[in-house]
Amino acid sequence: MKQKQSLNLTNGPILRTLTELSLPIMASAFLGTAYSITDMAWIGTLGSKAVAGVGVGGMYVWLSQGLVSLARMGGQVHVAQCCGRGDRKAARNYAEASIQLTALFGILFAAVCLIFTRPLVSFFQLTDAITIQYAREYLKVTCGLIIFSYLNYTLTGLYTAQGDSKTPFKANLAGLAANMALDPLLIMGVGPFPRLEVYGAAIATVTAQFLVLAVLILEVFRKKNEENLLREIRLFSIPESICFRSICKIGIPTALQGSVYCMISMILTRMVAAFGPGAVATQRVGGQIESISWNTADGFAAALNAFMAQNYGAAKHERIRRGYSISFRTTALWGLLVTALFLLFPRPIAQFFFHEEDVISTAVNYLVIIGIGESFMCVELMTIGALSGLGLTKLCSIISITITGARIPLALLLTKAGMGLNGIWWALTLSSIAKGILFYFTFKHVSRKLA
Repeated sequence: MKQKQSLNLTNGPILRTLTELSLPIMASAFLGTAYSITDMAWIGTLGSKAVAGVGVGGMYVWLSQGLVSLARMGGQVHVAQCCGRGDRKAARNYAEASIQLTALFGILFAAVCLIFTRPLVSFFQLTDAITIQYAREYLKVTCGLIIFSYLNYTLTGLYTAQGDSKTPFKANLAGLAANMALDPLLIMGVGPFPRLEVYGAAIATVTAQFLVLAVLILEVFRKKNEENLLREIRLFSIPESICFRSICKIGIPTALQGSVYCMISMILTRMVAAFGPGAVATQRVGGQIESISWNTADGFAAALNAFMAQNYGAAKHERIRRGYSISFRTTALWGLLVTALFLLFPRPIAQFFFHEEDVISTAVNYLVIIGIGESFMCVELMTIGALSGLGLTKLCSIISITITGARIPLALLLTKAGMGLNGIWWALTLSSIAKGILFYFTFKHVSRKLA
């Protein structure tokens, strides 16, 4: 008897369909959060300079995600819409083009990072030599082998587009187990393993990503499931040029949005660096802690993206509106729970990662201020997933870039107004609140225009 992995997203009860698709994705998001927190907890034992160095090197890993999102988002949306229309051949062609673009981008980005490691790190104007060394070490390994992460990202999107979110969850679970086992061994040098510190953290991360990729590829061939388009792709064939153009049309706004968002964050990190390594470490760790909400919301957005795309392809517009309403209530509630966690327990959370009292105090302020906007950020990410599934990535990009860009002048204004480092944290929160509100009303407006 064949095991059915993929869901039919255009039929059946909406809540149950979204739940079945989103739960494995959200579980994968939790694994990603645990993955990052595990890294930070072990790196934190090396001190705030190591955390700051990894934070700076990790900014370029984040920047790289904007590039790969072009191939991932364009491929995922078109594959899902083709599945909704029942056009299997076109879906396969889009999947082939998406993977080929992903591999190309991974190789190019790795080459740039390896050749220009020093100037890339120097952008942040760090003054501590040890922090600079750590940043270079982490950047070389994680970005030099970024292709594993790239392929994982795109393959996860293609699995999800077909309604299969369980396979990526299994792969990420294997990766988390490997990362948790390797971190203490390679960072601290347990038993016969050498003490590699930041190098060890980077090697553990890349090894885990390679394992995730191996599981995703193995699952393509292990199960005799004729519904899996990935079994039929030909990596060395050349899809029709329209596939690449269509992927770029959908994917470029998303890539631009992600890249600009990261560059804005890099400028803000440069501003934060003026307050010392402890402030940079707080921003890095705080972002990982905050991933409890944004990783989960982003995971739900991925499920909603596939749901919207398939139902848009099938012209089931009322199902689109109902799906968004259910998703809004779910993600907003989750954001409120995270807000309560950050506001009620900021010090115990900060003490888990930091051991210097001044850094702990900085982290407490960060968590309290950032915590206020968590529900709005969840709604923002979820709505971006929904609108992107309808093919409206350009609209998402315009809104997101405009308001996110306002963080820089707002941060400058608030810091000079006497708020200091907290002014930067408030700039992040206020912009998140604005984006959440605007994206919600944007979707309501768009949904009313659907026939």
